[in-house]
Formats: sequence, structure tokens, C-alpha cells
Amino acid sequence: MTEVDRRQKRQDKKLQQGLAGELSVPTERLQIEEIIVVEGKDDTRRLQEIVAADTIETIGSAINEEILAQIEHAQETRGVIVFTDPDFSGEKIRKTIMEAVPDAKHAFLSRAQAAPGNKRGSLGVEHASDSAILEALRKVVTPLTATDAAATPKLPRQTLMEYGLIAGAGSKIRREKLGDQLRIGYTNAKQLEKRLAMFRITEAELAAAMTVVEAELADEN
Repeated sequence: MTEVDRRQKRQDKKLQQGLAGELSVPTERLQIEEIIVVEGKDDTRRLQEIVAADTIETIGSAINEEILAQIEHAQETRGVIVFTDPDFSGEKIRKTIMEAVPDAKHAFLSRAQAAPGNKRGSLGVEHASDSAILEALRKVVTPLTATDAAATPKLPRQTLMEYGLIAGAGSKIRREKLGDQLRIGYTNAKQLEKRLAMFRITEAELAAAMTVVEAELADEN
């Protein structure tokens, strides 16, 4: 090995050590001003690995009056982001909070993003990747109040039927996938029109989302 080769090797080693040092420097976590409502301790732990945030845990889908009061107070003082699991229990919690705190913000994960790695457990925020959680928190939405939603022109029911979202084979899976695409959560056929109005979904947005939904269904078949 020549002196030039040895010098180059030393420089390469220093560069590698420098890069390793840079990579080891912890990055600053995203600071969340609002208090995040989650279902349990595992969700809190997972979120606090990624962002600097305070949480309120509902401890199951049957929210008691004390926890609802905490959420209402949190909304008045700092604001609230509802971030529950994309399953039946999570949707039940969202609906309860929407009724009690209609101006709360909502963050959503798709079922694929919240799926456990071993495919045996239940869907949960705690299973989501860092990037999925950050994306959800950066794309929070605030639904219209029930009164404002009622006064908002609804998408024609005929349009929803033509997209196969109401009645007929495959309507449930289409609503599930649509909820993931639009970040409005899962709804049954009866709730769909109201939820679309609450989240201000336009006919153009619905059409774009359904294009993706139909493409996913085609790939699965």
C-alpha cells in the first residue's frame, strides 16, 4: 500500500466516523399543541416515541362522563385531536366525542397502516409506522357540526348508489376503503351521507377517491 493509499484510507475512515456521529444525533420531535385522545397506554407510548404530546386515554370504547369532561376541558384550553384505532371500537369513540365536542380535530390511520406485524392482534395506533403517524397528525381534519352539516348540500344518494356504496354486494368493503382514502373513518350505509357532509367531501373528491378504491378492488381480484 502506498502512502497515498494510506492517506486516502485515513480520510475515508474519518468521513465514516463523521457521518456516524451525524446520524447518531437525535432529531427534535414534532411538538403537538393539542391534546391527543387515544384508546390506551400502548397508543400513548407509541405516540410519545415520535412526537412531543400529551394524551387522554379513553380506556375502552365506553367513555365515561369523567373522561368526556376531561376532553371537553382540553378542547377549551388547548384543543383536541381524536386519534383512535380504525375499527368498530375506535369509530364508536369518535362518534361519542363528535357529539360531545363537535369542534375537535380528527386524525385517521387506514386499516393497513394500523395492522399488527404478526397479523394476529387487533388494529391499533401502536402498530403504525413513524411516517404513517406523522402523516395522520399533519393531515388532521375538523368536521362540521351536526347543525352545519345538516344545512350543507349532501351528495346525491343516487351517486352513492352508482358507486356501489349503498346496498348491493361489495358495498361494505367499498365504504371501508373509501373511509381510508378520504380519512373520514368507516361508516355504515345510513351514516355515510352525513359523514361525507360533515367532512365537506365534494363530488370531485368522492370521484377521485372511488377511482383509487376500484383500482384496489381490481388488484385484489
